[in-house]
Amino acid sequence: MTGLAARVQQIKPSPTLAISAKAKAMQAAGIDVINFGAGEPDFDTPEHIKAAAIQAIQDGFTRYTAVPGIPELKEAIRAKLVRENQLQYKNEEIIVSCGGKHSFYNLAQALLDSGDEVIIPAPYWVSYPPMVQLAGGVPVIIPTTEEQGFKITPEQLRQHLSEKTKAVVINSPSNPTGAAYTRDELQALAAATADYDLLLISDEIYEHIVYDGFRQSSVAQLGPAVKERTVILNGVSKSYAMTGWRIGFTAGPAPLVAAMTKIQSQSTSNPTSISQKAAIAAYNGPQDCIATMLTAFDERRRYIVEALNQIPGVSCFRPQGAFYAFPRVAGLLGKKFAGETIGSSLDLCNLLLEKAKIAAVPGEGFGAPGYLRLSYATSMANIKAGLERLAAFVDQLSD
Repeated sequence: MTGLAARVQQIKPSPTLAISAKAKAMQAAGIDVINFGAGEPDFDTPEHIKAAAIQAIQDGFTRYTAVPGIPELKEAIRAKLVRENQLQYKNEEIIVSCGGKHSFYNLAQALLDSGDEVIIPAPYWVSYPPMVQLAGGVPVIIPTTEEQGFKITPEQLRQHLSEKTKAVVINSPSNPTGAAYTRDELQALAAATADYDLLLISDEIYEHIVYDGFRQSSVAQLGPAVKERTVILNGVSKSYAMTGWRIGFTAGPAPLVAAMTKIQSQSTSNPTSISQKAAIAAYNGPQDCIATMLTAFDERRRYIVEALNQIPGVSCFRPQGAFYAFPRVAGLLGKKFAGETIGSSLDLCNLLLEKAKIAAVPGEGFGAPGYLRLSYATSMANIKAGLERLAAFVDQLSD
């Protein structure tokens, strides 16, 4: 066969999916692996949502739909945005896609030309830079530190803005750190970009998963002028335990949404008809499932952060949202396990999976060497057992 496209050579597979797949393969082989890799709730999809999908099948709602989503789902999304975010959008300003990742991919394809720059704070979700690159864009990474709460400052943002800047990504709450921006912080970032013709990409997929009384805000709430240059990415996967249903949405300027619809029409066409009906039930139905999951996530968060901070050589930032712990493991690098030197967090993850039967994701995939991401969207029993294994592993390290 002929050679593969150059674009394929410049990107790597998602490390989160790779780690999760390897852990699941080991589990399928009968190996007792505790998987902290997957970024999905361990709860079942609520019954009323499943019932809506079953009803859709029984009603024969199994054919193609409109490419950007059925009107009933767009209406449910519009109602959600008014109810929860105090934001008004029209149907033509909303497109439903096959998950949040698909939404960002469509956005990048519709927005970017070769050489256009997209500012991405690090640590970042692993798929932002590759999807920018696949569209011909250039990811401009702004590193943040734990000391600054893993959040970029207006000063940092100004230093990286240029005439080539096409967009700035704001992921709040963040995957992988759990950091979240206050309304005042978002206002300062929006002000820093006011003189530039760029788009603010607000990834709000974890908006409901926040702790300690934190008040979630969207940058689109900061007034009409900011809303006009903001695009919101969201979906049902995290808040309603619907990762496999693959429903995400974008809300933003109508011309951009129309361009994304054109892209989607030539790739996936419509999102799954049955999943769209389920998403309507999620948005329009009872919301108590969110509070139930949040209570469990908060209990797990408190436990995992405290336990990680008790392990020598490990320290962990206290997340304000999402369901990830992002411990710093630099104190373990350079040490040896059974004579094998741990040179990086990637080395550490490989050893943890092989020797301790723990699956975690290395910080390299998030632009943060020296860190690990552990998802606490798993049972408390798994968390306790996994951290016991991690502590025992660390006890065996030598200088």
